[in-house]
Amino acid sequence: TFQDGGEEVEEGAVYNVTLKKVQIQQAANKGARWLGGEGDQLPPEHTVRQYETSKIRAIKAGTLEKLVENLLTAFGDADFSYISIFLSTYRAFASTKAVLELLLDRFGNLETSGHGEVANLNSFASEVVLRAEIASVLRAWLDQCSEDFREPPDHTCLLKLLDYLRNNMPNSDMESKVQNLLKQFQNQEAETVDGFCSTSSSDLVDGEELEISNPEEFSSFQDHVVAEQLTYMDVMLFKKVVPYHCLGSIWSQRDKKENKNLAPTVRATITQFNTVTKCVVSTILGTKELKIQQRAKIIEKWIHIAHECRILKNFSSLRAIISALQSNSIYRLKTTWMCVSKDILLMYEELSEIFSDHDNYLTSRELLMKEATSKFANLDSSEKENQKKSQKRLQLQKNKGVMQGTVPYLGTFLTDLIMLDTALQDYVEGGLINFEKRRREFEVIAQIKLLQSSCNSYCLIPDQKFIQWFRSQRHLTEEESYKLSREVEAAADTTNILSPKSQKSMVKRISTLFLGTDVITPPKEHPPKSSPLGGSSGESTDSASVSSCEFNHSETEDVCVTPISSPEDPLKKGYDSDKGSIGSDKGSGSTKGSGSDKCSTFDKASGPDSGPVSDKSSGSTTCSSASKVLPVYNRQNGGACIIRVSMDGINDSVYKSILITNQDRIPDVTQRALLKHNLEPDAVEDYELVQVISEDKELVFPRDANVFYGMNSHVNFDFILRKKA
Repeated sequence: TFQDGGEEVEEGAVYNVTLKKVQIQQAANKGARWLGGEGDQLPPEHTVRQYETSKIRAIKAGTLEKLVENLLTAFGDADFSYISIFLSTYRAFASTKAVLELLLDRFGNLETSGHGEVANLNSFASEVVLRAEIASVLRAWLDQCSEDFREPPDHTCLLKLLDYLRNNMPNSDMESKVQNLLKQFQNQEAETVDGFCSTSSSDLVDGEELEISNPEEFSSFQDHVVAEQLTYMDVMLFKKVVPYHCLGSIWSQRDKKENKNLAPTVRATITQFNTVTKCVVSTILGTKELKIQQRAKIIEKWIHIAHECRILKNFSSLRAIISALQSNSIYRLKTTWMCVSKDILLMYEELSEIFSDHDNYLTSRELLMKEATSKFANLDSSEKENQKKSQKRLQLQKNKGVMQGTVPYLGTFLTDLIMLDTALQDYVEGGLINFEKRRREFEVIAQIKLLQSSCNSYCLIPDQKFIQWFRSQRHLTEEESYKLSREVEAAADTTNILSPKSQKSMVKRISTLFLGTDVITPPKEHPPKSSPLGGSSGESTDSASVSSCEFNHSETEDVCVTPISSPEDPLKKGYDSDKGSIGSDKGSGSTKGSGSDKCSTFDKASGPDSGPVSDKSSGSTTCSSASKVLPVYNRQNGGACIIRVSMDGINDSVYKSILITNQDRIPDVTQRALLKHNLEPDAVEDYELVQVISEDKELVFPRDANVFYGMNSHVNFDFILRKKA
């Protein structure tokens, strides 16, 4: 049992003390001994237990000198993990040179053993013990963090260490190890930072040009081969990641000009992740001539590849593929998505759920820790057909008899470490280094090291044909991919590939699987959007501002209301007030019906100064005087209007269009906005709604205010949903 022993304060250090009660002996009682019994052969009532209380001291905060000294005394204080924690995190508050000088010059100089700090180390009775303790620390340093000594071209610290070993531990194994490490670093000096990234375009043969993806060539690669090769590249990069590069205090400084070469191993994994994402987008959009069914087949192939990555426990490429499929330019290919088969859509939905941001990505965290050291993936599918395929593929992996490692999505750990660095202070009272913070950081670093170790279980062979194809792909910029996406979708709209009956069934299927609504039709044209597939039906009208300093947009949008004669047809309403989606999401063209059918087309206001829409305005046609004027952006009509809401701190340039009426109050609008942004609607109390008046003015709404009457109607209807302070 453990008991809190409070704190012990010394000059330059504060220790947490824990009292540990340990059973040291179990003896027979007096009566049992008279009968000749032994303690371990008797029931508990005939035994006597003896306990001993030991004290565990763990340094909580201290000066750099005390923290280095504690490396030599930690085992005596029963703080057995201290050396690993210090070596993994000290770069956040000290340099390799400073720590090495303290360790070797102040504590390792055996000539000073009769006075100074060494004489005060109570746990050491002789120079032999001191030498052994220093050797133990140095050995752990070289084994766990050899990259700390990489200082091209001079390698000053490594040469200093080698000199110390020659004088104090000549001809030792450690001396040989340091010499070999020095030769290794010198041989690698020619490598540049780009050398860490096996997927860099700089690896191409001279004269070879990047090319647009060839769908036929991509289709020739089997799904499991692509997944294995992506995993091979991810494993090679992840094993090279230097854990301390992930520390929040280091990684958060990467954008400074002087730190352009900071944390190259982490940058390499991120480059690989982005390369996979861009490759997915390029293969889907790179060839405009593809038919819709062919493009859908490429999407299906990438979903299958993502599933294979899941079987291989490669969460990095899995997330990269899912992110690409949820990206702005791919998301909006509504007509193409409708041609993707139902089973594959279900598979995609299940894979996407792994990276749900609910409860700080709890699902992916639990799954990662569950499978970190397991031999194979634990696959559960709610869809029977997918489950059968998964188990069959998994059985093939097991039959090979080779264990698998786990490649994580590194961004999760980077986020955790940055959060820790932000939340906890570097120094405590008295200017002492807060080592409790480093213990917390080490909990995350230890997970990275565990997963790196598990990656040694992979047995993958590079396929040069695929790797060469992968490296030679020309990636599209965001502007290029969105432009191609618009062209592809526009071409799809003009090509009636489906009969009205089959189109209606596919519309209902995809809306049920992805959007959670009953009906959705492919919209005509949309501004950019970056939200993942899975929003409400009104998301097709969302827009992302092209410029961060302009709120006014000049794009126009036709809204067509087409009531159908059939009473049970859900398209008969101009807009769904429950979902807050405008009519363009519900009907995209006029349909001939009975004589009572009405059709109205309205031109979206292009700015705050645009006039009201009338029957005589160009682009407006009224088939019946009974037609109601639909709400539009930036104009209050008939007790309703459309506002645009962005999420503060998530993606300020992405807006969600929401319909509000003169009956809506703050909780209703906030809940609708959270749903549109794929956030938990139950968190209404945690947010406040703000209207942007100008660059330096905002209108904050009270808790139960009526948004329609409270808003400023003389400026753009742009709102921000912000977490309450």
